[in-house]
Amino acid sequence: MWFRQGGAVGPKPRFRADVRDSPAFVEPPERPGWFRDRLAHCSDVYFHEIALSDTVSGVIVYIEEIVDMKVLREQLLRPIADGLPAESVASADALRKAIPVPAAHTTPDCRKTLLAVLNGAVAIMAEPYDELVVVPLRAVKKRPVGETVSENVIRGPKEAFAEDLATNLSLVRKRIKHPDLKMESVELGAYTGTDVAILYIEGLCRKELVDELRRRMSLIDIDGVLGSSYVEEFIEDNPFSPFPQVQYTERPDTTAAALLEGRIAVVVDGTPMALLVPVTLYMLLQSAEDYYQRYMAATWIRWIRYLFLLVSFLLPSLYVAITTFHPEMLPPNLLLTVAAARENVPFPAIVEAFLMELTFEALREAGLRIPKPIGQTVSIIGALVLGQAAIEAGIVSSPMLIVVSITGIASFIIPHFDLGLTFRLLRFPIMVLAGSFGLFGIMIGIFLIYLHLVTLRSFGTPYLTPTAPLRFGDFKDVLVRAPWWLMKKRPVLYGNANRQRMSVRKRTESDPTED
Repeated sequence: MWFRQGGAVGPKPRFRADVRDSPAFVEPPERPGWFRDRLAHCSDVYFHEIALSDTVSGVIVYIEEIVDMKVLREQLLRPIADGLPAESVASADALRKAIPVPAAHTTPDCRKTLLAVLNGAVAIMAEPYDELVVVPLRAVKKRPVGETVSENVIRGPKEAFAEDLATNLSLVRKRIKHPDLKMESVELGAYTGTDVAILYIEGLCRKELVDELRRRMSLIDIDGVLGSSYVEEFIEDNPFSPFPQVQYTERPDTTAAALLEGRIAVVVDGTPMALLVPVTLYMLLQSAEDYYQRYMAATWIRWIRYLFLLVSFLLPSLYVAITTFHPEMLPPNLLLTVAAARENVPFPAIVEAFLMELTFEALREAGLRIPKPIGQTVSIIGALVLGQAAIEAGIVSSPMLIVVSITGIASFIIPHFDLGLTFRLLRFPIMVLAGSFGLFGIMIGIFLIYLHLVTLRSFGTPYLTPTAPLRFGDFKDVLVRAPWWLMKKRPVLYGNANRQRMSVRKRTESDPTED
């Protein structure tokens, strides 16, 4: 079996005993008191007494800050104040039909009604009615759709996800106009009640993959979910691996492309990032820009990216190993230059590398935390001043400063931030091995990392696919980016039910319907 199997699940903890343990059905005369007890000391909750008719009175419960007050006044309170026909107040269902809000519904469950009120609905209760009328009128302030921040492109679309779930789903639906695009809703977080949407295309995505994601998400029982990272840590295969097993993106077009490949997207309310599963190492090294540039330029950029990935990961370790154990590998003139630069440095190369790498990491983090108007200036000036001062003081050598600078620049070329952070973390144990055993230590570290990668899975998909195991049909979008008219089939690694992506007709063939 590919997927991780869940063990026996014990009884789930009760985070909201006042809601979960309370009876679902409360007698109509006791309902206003039941709601007042549950919502006591909530200054933003309003209980509005109304007269539905001469003989029927009721109570409206809502939270003003998250309810569309204009719609509430015009489509609910005003018709009631003007007087409803007698037949419209005969029952809860008749009242629901008289309310001009399409999503209005009735339910006898007080618990569900309470949760709906907390989510922006208006509840109407009257003593003669066996059911409550729930009218969704949520209106939460939200940020408009803006431009991408971490995944910029030159030729592609600029739209990015926002924090509102409905807005994000509409951005995906705008790009995939097909009834097979399914959006399943899940609520996570006992206190937060966060809405989570599972997106997939029926017929392209394997049913087993969707079922496995549903199973993993059903095991999430936490008091609150405030971001997509909460969900990511619960559903990944190996939580102790430093490598990310879930891809995140702020781009609706990247999400739509993943869905068209047979993958699944998880969109969390309140987070401008969508999660994509499964994922491989090579997907995390791809950028949206690759698919909007011409294929020759995109292929060249990918080669540059792979090259500087190795540079950012291995360059400090190679410098430490060569200067400490293998100086004969350097040309004589270069060896004399390096030796002269290191003549007054009191530390061995491994200590020197650690000092500079930690300093660079501190400058990088400081640049993220400093206010934006001065952050970039302070980071650049700080790096220049500290570097020059360290060289003049004889604490570090000029070659080491050059190596660390190239390494830092190269690390920014990795498109996925979490993957770049992984290689930044692994750089330090590799440097320790290089300072202890030379090139032999580097080879040991690379072998251990490779051994871990070939055993890693993302929802049953081998992390190094299509190189391990070999899938020659998927090489069109790994080391190179083949032109679109050659990628006629979807990747085989997901086991798609429908792998055909486009017509098998040659690009230069004419349309048979043309004269």
